[in-house]
Amino acid sequence: MPDLIAQGTQSRERWRRTLPTANQACELVLGRGGGAGHVWAVPWDDRISREHAMLLARDDGSVLVSKLGSARNPIFYHGRKHDSFTLGPGEHFVIGHTTFTLAVRPEVNVSDPRAGVTEHIYEMENLRRRGFRETATRIEALGRLPDIIGSSSSDDELLVRVVSLLMQSILSASAVAIMQVPTEANLPPTILHYDNRSPAADGPRPSARIVRQAAMRNESVLQLWAAGDDHAKIDNAYTASEEVDWAFGVPIGGEACQGWVIYVAGQLQSLRSGGIDQSLQAAPENLHDDVKFTELVGTTVASLRQSRMLQRRQVGMKQFFAPVVMDAMLGRDPEDVLKPRETDVSVLFCDLRGFTRQSEQSQGRLLELLQRVSDALGVMTGEILKWGGVVGDFHGDAAMGFWGWPLDQNDAVLRAASAALAIRDAFRDQANDSSSTAASLHGFRCGIGVATGRAVAGRIGTVDQVKVTAFGPVVNLASRLEGMTKALGVELLIDDVTANWIRTNVKPIQMRVRKLAIVRPAGFESPLEVSQLLPPADVPDSPSDNDVELYETALRLVTAGDWDRAFDQLHRVSANDRAKDFLTATILRHGRIPPSDWTGVVDIAK
Repeated sequence: MPDLIAQGTQSRERWRRTLPTANQACELVLGRGGGAGHVWAVPWDDRISREHAMLLARDDGSVLVSKLGSARNPIFYHGRKHDSFTLGPGEHFVIGHTTFTLAVRPEVNVSDPRAGVTEHIYEMENLRRRGFRETATRIEALGRLPDIIGSSSSDDELLVRVVSLLMQSILSASAVAIMQVPTEANLPPTILHYDNRSPAADGPRPSARIVRQAAMRNESVLQLWAAGDDHAKIDNAYTASEEVDWAFGVPIGGEACQGWVIYVAGQLQSLRSGGIDQSLQAAPENLHDDVKFTELVGTTVASLRQSRMLQRRQVGMKQFFAPVVMDAMLGRDPEDVLKPRETDVSVLFCDLRGFTRQSEQSQGRLLELLQRVSDALGVMTGEILKWGGVVGDFHGDAAMGFWGWPLDQNDAVLRAASAALAIRDAFRDQANDSSSTAASLHGFRCGIGVATGRAVAGRIGTVDQVKVTAFGPVVNLASRLEGMTKALGVELLIDDVTANWIRTNVKPIQMRVRKLAIVRPAGFESPLEVSQLLPPADVPDSPSDNDVELYETALRLVTAGDWDRAFDQLHRVSANDRAKDFLTATILRHGRIPPSDWTGVVDIAK
């Protein structure tokens, strides 16, 4: 896998990034930065233009480099200016004060270590208790860490910056890698990112054994390649094990970095007295600062990725949980928040009308119909969420929402009623609205039922399927109220608990309530008082206060059995107020004479 290494005049002016493979067909741009997200920035060199060169990986591992028209300064390849050339592994080119080298990432070394390898374990607690010997240098590097890591726009950029920081801070390191140990024991660790000190060489191969040991023990592991005959011949402490004398692995750990290990390999410096053997003996102590620093870097990386993972998880959960549920889970155990509990709730059921007719008219445009239905359901759920409710369920072309959980809401009734009126208005106003949403609603109507009472709310379901919803008689009641809107000829029905709360706590300039009838739906033993939820009187097409008073007077007469007077009263209600049709039809069905067993309750067939 080819990597591109950029190296400026200072040790900190460096990065190593993995080139995309040829089959990814991805063009990358080298530049100063500040352009699009595909620019690999070289911010330290003012000789490099904002967008200077285009890179395109080839199948054979080479890279086609092309100078862009916006580039001011030349590109030098093999000592000469070139506008386009093919860069092979191990070759380099120069722009300004920066050298770019194409390097090949080494494979993981899975072979067993040869005889003479010694191992040292650093316990995490001991590392954290003991301070740095060179405190100022380490603190300065750690001080840059939050900015280096926090400004990383992606995990790939994070790995590049962390490895670069470690290479700058551990001066004896020949190579640094961040690796991941798979859960399958027979698979080798994966190199997530790698860099080595010499861009002209492939660099030492990371040891699979060290990385596995660190991940398995969850402790930092140092291995030293002992002297033997090779060291007797080599005074500068080179070993026969891929030009490194030592290597250590530091586990990062945590849910967000499962199996991640930082691998660092380097060379010993021979002590003035005692030679290489004494250097080997002193290595665990001398490398203590480097291991401790790497462990702190790893802990910071783990914390950042954990935070990012939780943020992504939270964003994903927003598709399933209402904002009020997300707010309730902040700083609390989700299990406690979502655990089912009994509470007072206001439940809203909203059903889409006209679907059958629309489906017949859209036989050849079913996907278009599906989109329109989705938009209509989106209007329902959008208002439920806007008024602080929880979307509890979908039933075909109907949606259910509820208020009063997971946090108690003293104004749950008002919220549910406000959402219901907003949904009603959205469907009513479609004819006068030219927006795309209104166009999707064209031809659809809605029926809405709202009920208030006791329910069990929370995460409810079986081992196969779980959802956050509400359960109990009040949920069934809201559903039945929505179903009865057809029979009563209105769009929005509420139960007596909801109606009484609104009459007591809400002013008519916000919303009004009109008692419609006392009914007994099919399957119910007890009668049910139902009311119509209305917007203020000044809203267009809304019944006037006079019509509301005339109707409720007629209802009292119907209940008392005085049907002749009730019939005359209903005829005084405005013709466009369809609510009167239900009582009028009931009176006419019995020839304007109450049945002998009349109790004021109207039975509604299923």
